[in-house]
Amino acid sequence: MAYLETSGLGRDFPGVTALNGVDLKIELGRTHILAGENGAGKSTLVKILTGTDQASRGSVRIDGRDPEADPSLYRSIAYVPQELTLFPQMTVAENLFMPFDRTGHGGALVNRRQLMEEAQTYLDRFGIEARPGDLVARISVSDQQLLQIARASTNAHMKVLILDEPTSSLTRVEVERVFKVIRGFLDRDHAVVFISHKMEEVFEIGDDYTVLRNGEKVESGKVADITEADLIRAMSGRHVEMDDHFRPAGPVTDMIMQVRNLSGARFEDVSFDLRRGEILGFAGLVGAGRSEVMQTIFGFLKATGGSVSVEGKPWPLGDTSRSVTAGMLYLSEERKHHGIFPLLSLRENIGLSILPLTVGALGISDRRERSEVQTIIDGYGIRTAGMGKRISNLSGGNQQKAIIGRAMATKPRILIFDEPTKGIDIRTKSEIYRIMKGLAEDGVGVILVSSEINELRRCASRIITMHNGRLTGEFDTEGTDNETLVGAIFGTEAKADAV
Repeated sequence: MAYLETSGLGRDFPGVTALNGVDLKIELGRTHILAGENGAGKSTLVKILTGTDQASRGSVRIDGRDPEADPSLYRSIAYVPQELTLFPQMTVAENLFMPFDRTGHGGALVNRRQLMEEAQTYLDRFGIEARPGDLVARISVSDQQLLQIARASTNAHMKVLILDEPTSSLTRVEVERVFKVIRGFLDRDHAVVFISHKMEEVFEIGDDYTVLRNGEKVESGKVADITEADLIRAMSGRHVEMDDHFRPAGPVTDMIMQVRNLSGARFEDVSFDLRRGEILGFAGLVGAGRSEVMQTIFGFLKATGGSVSVEGKPWPLGDTSRSVTAGMLYLSEERKHHGIFPLLSLRENIGLSILPLTVGALGISDRRERSEVQTIIDGYGIRTAGMGKRISNLSGGNQQKAIIGRAMATKPRILIFDEPTKGIDIRTKSEIYRIMKGLAEDGVGVILVSSEINELRRCASRIITMHNGRLTGEFDTEGTDNETLVGAIFGTEAKADAV
């Protein structure tokens, strides 16, 4: 018998039907894959299942009962969002048990010793390497991801755990830690709803699946009974070629950027060259120093040594405004926090970055701004009901295309992508890969930081590997196998291929 069940579920918004007639059955002791492209209706469904939104029609049953009549039933459904929602300047233990009254630590005073001792049991159980008293801002991203899952489990009433892209920025080793935790939940007669666009993870961890497309359920069944190609076809409504590569086809020409002996937060003595006409990939475990290198070059973090030159001229470090003005842009993996203004419209998000194109003698020209924004929307295939829609209501893929489009409107010389397809569906990934390929072929210097080896192999002309803040290899993508790359990522001594 299904513990969590929906029948004919629908949700309407003004002018839009987000869900229509969705039936879903979640059984305890099993992992249920909720699949679908960005905008398929998964988020709307999750909001209804957790009680944060109401259905327009249809019904939800939790343990055979109606949660509308007894809202306390929603306490058995826990949700871990894709974005990190922790308090970075509070401790691991404080994040784990907040709000304190929900987890039994409320009252006039909080017993800190008891809090720390109980926190350690959760850290041990979930394989979190941080200590209870560590500030969350100082622990690894993988530990933060696991901490969010652990926090959900502090709810003693929890029976169904919904995980939304829990491995989106994790490496394979860290993914295994998450999967170990998931299997532990299943052993204790819980259900896990797993939302992911990574096909290899779906087939490794999934028992059952439901596919949504355009707000409707189009297919469901057992994962063992469907192929990867058929699942992708069900999600997208058409065939998507998974073996295409997007490495730039044009010739690699002159040097656009040289980095020599650069050192900074979490990395040291990093040297590499970026050439025009290529996509340069950076691989490594979370915490290897990849993002820190890029943020230091961009000026967000302070360099402690070394130098950078662009087109033969010294590059000023430590000033992001000068970097943008001089033609370098860094697109962060955290779209929600560093890429968009979530409360503003799509038009405003793009318009703020293209003011030089829209400002006239009397201020911002409404007509010119609309024209420039529409050009970006059309040119980058941003799917939206209108430029006046709030950008946070767009799918992750469309948000990312808006970020790329507004960046390119400033005519950058160097564009750094940090995990650009995090939480994005397969078809939209291909669209972003094509954009990166086109940029490199047009002469923009492109750097791709990614935790996915397959993504780097499909897009990068060369791949540089890092481990514990140091470079461990530089490889020609086409002539290097995965075993060699993985070895370098884990710090195995490797000599760079001739490139």
